[in-house]
Amino acid sequence: MCGIAGFFDKSRNNQNAPVGQVLLTMLEALACRGPDSTGVALFAPSLDRRVVLCINLGENGDGSARVASLRNFLDRQFKSRYALTNHEIAARLVVSEVEDVPALAAGIEALDKNIEVVSMGESLEIVKQVGSPANLDRAYGVAHMKGTHGIGHTRLSTESKVDLSHSQPFGSHQLGDLAIVHNGHITNYHQLRRRYEQRKIRFYTENDSEVVTIYLADQINKGLTLREALHAMLGDLDGSFSCLVATSNQIGFVKDPFALKPLLWAETDKFVTLANEEVAIRSALPGAYDVREAQAREVRLWER
Repeated sequence: MCGIAGFFDKSRNNQNAPVGQVLLTMLEALACRGPDSTGVALFAPSLDRRVVLCINLGENGDGSARVASLRNFLDRQFKSRYALTNHEIAARLVVSEVEDVPALAAGIEALDKNIEVVSMGESLEIVKQVGSPANLDRAYGVAHMKGTHGIGHTRLSTESKVDLSHSQPFGSHQLGDLAIVHNGHITNYHQLRRRYEQRKIRFYTENDSEVVTIYLADQINKGLTLREALHAMLGDLDGSFSCLVATSNQIGFVKDPFALKPLLWAETDKFVTLANEEVAIRSALPGAYDVREAQAREVRLWER
């Protein structure tokens, strides 16, 4: 029942499209499909190659102590080359001159078992939390966020706990600037998880959607293009699913072989939009254009 949404501005040089507002409006229309949590993954090109990490500080214990520990760590590593802001249980880190971003993320998470790096990359920022789209906007000002494209999710929990960590979108610890949102169920999740854990790849949740990000990052790191990885996913992941994926310059979808989960999309000269209900598309982007239904085993990808 989860709601998924995506928006891609096709303007060649526009890096300030109202991505946050469009996704927020779409998610508000989909809120009845997933009242438990809301999240968005937003992409905006980095002009100075700085890296952004979005961090979950954890809901248990003393969050202020974790922030202090994080600042001490960053002071030692980067001195004045970083900016850290935090809101309740989430923090945003902007840092320059990072040679190994996954190593930085691992160092941050080693400070406290409750700390989790939610996303990392030069273009990507993920903000998510328990509650409605309106609550997410009040906390983070999503409606004012600009960029080139993004994906969003409203969650109805069916198999795991309700907290920030289990919410979507999911980013990747193996590959920066990669995010997914997913509606459905990966029925061979436990088998896939055991295989990845044997390779020392860490899982942060019991949410089966997390394996999608790990799978795609693994395939791309092996040399596949994103399009090839999405096609491979149709053979390697079992179940019923509609999945949206985004990178720094791409957005796309993959639909399961049985077409059990709805997914609609539309393309004009100005934008591409995707959602699992037409009302979400029409409410955010009024106008005269056709909305199409994705077919079984369909893969589509748009690139800047």
